[in-house]
Amino acid sequence: RRVTKTVLWMAGAASIAVVALAAAGLCLTSGCGSVGYLAQSVEGHIAILNAAKPVADWEADPATAEKLRARLVLSQQMRDFAVAELALPDNASYRRYAQLGRSAAVWNVVAAPELSLKLETWCFPVVGCVGYRGYFDREEAEAFAAQLRAQGLEVRVYGVPAYSTLGRLPGAYFADPLLSTFIDYPEVELARLMFHELSHQVAYASGDTMFNESFATAVERFGSRRWMDERAGQAARAEYLAFDARRNDFRALTGRTRGALDALYKSDASDADKRAAKAALLQRMRADYAALRDGPWQGWAGYDAWFANANNASLGVLAAYTELVPAFERLFEAEGRDPARFYAAVKRLADLPKDARREKLAAPPSSDQ
Repeated sequence: RRVTKTVLWMAGAASIAVVALAAAGLCLTSGCGSVGYLAQSVEGHIAILNAAKPVADWEADPATAEKLRARLVLSQQMRDFAVAELALPDNASYRRYAQLGRSAAVWNVVAAPELSLKLETWCFPVVGCVGYRGYFDREEAEAFAAQLRAQGLEVRVYGVPAYSTLGRLPGAYFADPLLSTFIDYPEVELARLMFHELSHQVAYASGDTMFNESFATAVERFGSRRWMDERAGQAARAEYLAFDARRNDFRALTGRTRGALDALYKSDASDADKRAAKAALLQRMRADYAALRDGPWQGWAGYDAWFANANNASLGVLAAYTELVPAFERLFEAEGRDPARFYAAVKRLADLPKDARREKLAAPPSSDQ
């Protein structure tokens, strides 16, 4: 299972107005995308909101399956924990639930050149430039991916179980709902995903996907550890620890490969030599994965599809979620492992220009950041 998320631009407070203007033939920025893309984003999001109803209504409905009812009860305990123990926003997010009847909330499309890990970017109002395009219909995502492949780019299409609207729109109707695409995740994974999404409502730097996603990943890590230590039962703890160990192995392996490929692409080697060396590095990565799967993972094959289709785009997008996590974790320690103080420091960083933000985050952390 790939537990990946995205922040879609389309539900920010100003973006609804942008779509209305686009429908009238106007566009506020030269890079804001086609009218069709803008329209499907809003229509898809509104469809999800229309499908959602309060968790209490699902719990009271005798037609609700007992398994779902139990998961909804658990989700509300996690939501309360997020406020009380992690200082995450106390609002209507994840107090409603929607049954989608599909495997993903949206499908993301990412692309990178043949000899680079740098993702293509698209720019939108509110959230700035991002390294993906999200589609609520998989066929539309695949059609756009085909266009990018025709341009010579390496492309990855992947399903996203959840996304954040950044908490920009008021009222319970517009709040991010729980979704059927992730409600059945293992206990600690469910907590992890909710904490990650809620953190995007705390701090957000426009046009800096790596900063935003690495921050949210840092929050999910210390948040899920606290949930596991304080609330999870023995079985849930064991399940998560086994899953997290495999995920750490995955991160280490893909991180080594990204580093080697990045050095290769930036080298003075000819394009022909780069292509040959790239093929060898990817072959070695897949062999190392097979050794993990058939060895310490005892046949667990959850990453088979990812490695079979791995390319520059899929490797490049991983960096957005992990590259800056160690720096954020150092900052969390410097703030005394106090979530509120940590968030305040991150907000100060988010207000800086991108270059200054990176420089400050890379510096030895102090409580006055």
